[in-house]
Amino acid sequence: MEINEIEILSVGVDVGSSTSHLVFSNLVLRRDPRSISRRFNIRQRDIIYEGRIINTPLLDDKTIDIIRLTGFFKKEYKRAGIDPADIKTGAVIVTGESARKKNARQIAEALSSDAGKFVAATAGPNFESLLAAMGSGAAARSKNGRKTILSCDVGGGTSNLAISSNGHILSTSCIAVGGRSLGIDSKGKIWRIDEPAAMVMQDLGLNRKIGGRISRRDTERVAAKFAEVLFEVMTGPATSTLARKLMLTADLDFPSHIDEYAFSGGVAELMYGGVNNFDDIGHILADKIKLMTPELAAPVIEVPNKIRATVIGAGAYSLSISGSSGFSDNTISFPIRNVPVIRVDVEHSRLSPEHVIAQVKAAFRRFDIDEGQEVVALYFNDPVKVFYPQLELFAKSIEQALPNTIKNKLPLILVFEKDIACSVGNVIRRETQLKTNLLSIDELKLKEGDWIDIGQPLVAGQVYPVTVKSLVFHGGMDA
Repeated sequence: MEINEIEILSVGVDVGSSTSHLVFSNLVLRRDPRSISRRFNIRQRDIIYEGRIINTPLLDDKTIDIIRLTGFFKKEYKRAGIDPADIKTGAVIVTGESARKKNARQIAEALSSDAGKFVAATAGPNFESLLAAMGSGAAARSKNGRKTILSCDVGGGTSNLAISSNGHILSTSCIAVGGRSLGIDSKGKIWRIDEPAAMVMQDLGLNRKIGGRISRRDTERVAAKFAEVLFEVMTGPATSTLARKLMLTADLDFPSHIDEYAFSGGVAELMYGGVNNFDDIGHILADKIKLMTPELAAPVIEVPNKIRATVIGAGAYSLSISGSSGFSDNTISFPIRNVPVIRVDVEHSRLSPEHVIAQVKAAFRRFDIDEGQEVVALYFNDPVKVFYPQLELFAKSIEQALPNTIKNKLPLILVFEKDIACSVGNVIRRETQLKTNLLSIDELKLKEGDWIDIGQPLVAGQVYPVTVKSLVFHGGMDA
C-alpha cells in the first residue's frame, strides 16, 4: 500500500546574542497528486512546543557556557516530553554576536549531537534573515495578501532584513544593530561594549570603557544612531561610512515598491509593549526605532511571531524535501552535514564523456577544491534524458570524472533538479565499478554557494529531508 502522508518532528534552536530558546514543530508531508513523480510536499506546519527563553549563558565576554546551555536544552526536551531520537530534521542557529564567540562552532556541534538524528548547525546572516522572515509570518502574509513586505528582525547583536513578495523571499541583508551591543546596568555602569557599539560611540565622539558610566542622554544618542543606520539600510542603499562598516552582507535588492514593513526579534517585543529589561540598550533602541517608523514610505504592520521568529523559522521552514525517486546504498551513513553545492553545467544536447569530464573539472576549479579531497554535492539541472544509451554514457563519464573521490571512498553525492535520480543511480550501479558510497537525489532547486545537510531517508528510503543553507541569498525560497 502506497504511503501518501507522513509526519516528521522538527526542532529549531536559536542561540542568540541576548537569549536562547527552542521550538518543536510537527511537519506534515503529503504526496502531490498532480506531480508525475508523486513527490511529497510540506503541507502543514504546527508548532507543538515553544520553550522557555533564557539569557544566553556566558563564561566571559568571548566564551559561551556550553555546559549550561546544553543542560538547559536537555531540560527543554524533557519538559516537552520529546525523545531526541524522534527528531528527524531542524536547525541549530547560532546568531548575532554569539556566532562570533570563540567557541561558536563547538556550541553548534554539541547541540547538533545532542538534539537528534538530523539537526543542521548554521550561522550565516543571510540564512538567518531568511528564517526570520519565514518564522515571523511576514513571508506568509506577503503570499496571502499578494504584497511586498520588508521585514526586519532586530535581535541582540544584529538586525536581519528580508524582502518577501507573494510568498517568495526576494532578497536578504544584515547589519550589526542590536540591543545587546551595549550593556548598561540600572545605575548607568557599562558592563559590555561590543565592537559595533564601540564604532557608534567613536562616531559620536564618546570615549567610554567597560566599568565606566554613561549618562542617559549619551545612551539615547547611541541608540538613536543605531536606529538611524538601520533605517538607512531599510530604505537603502546604505551610503554613510558608519552604516557600511556595520553591514555584514550586501545591500538589499529593492523592488519598485514596498507595501508594508514589519519588525520582529526581541527588540520588536519591546516596541509592542514588552517590558523585559536585560541591562542593555534594547528598550531604548526599541523606542528610537518606533519614533522613526513614520519616516517609512509604507505602513508598519505587526507580525504574529517576534522574539521567536528565527527559532520558528529554523524548526518549521528550514526543510526541503527531495523527490520520491532517490537512490542510495547502505554504505551511506546519515545525516550528511555541511556539504557544499557545486553546480556542474552539463547540457544533454552536448552529452559526451569529454563534455561531462570537462564540466566536472571546471566546477571543482571554480571552488578551488581538489577533486577527491572533500565531500561535495554535484548539482545538475538537465544533464541527460531518460534514454538508456545516454544514461550509460553519463554514468561512465561520471566515473571517469571522479577518480579520486572513488579511490578515497568518499560519498559521491549527485543532486538533480529534474526527476532522474533513481535512473541515474541504478545505471551507475549496473554499468560502472562504482558499487558503494553513492547517493543520487532529485527535484531540488539549489544554487552555487548553498550548503546542504541530508537527513535519514523517509518512506522506505524514497524521500530525503534536505536543509539548504544559503551563504548569499537572492530569491528562491517559498513560504
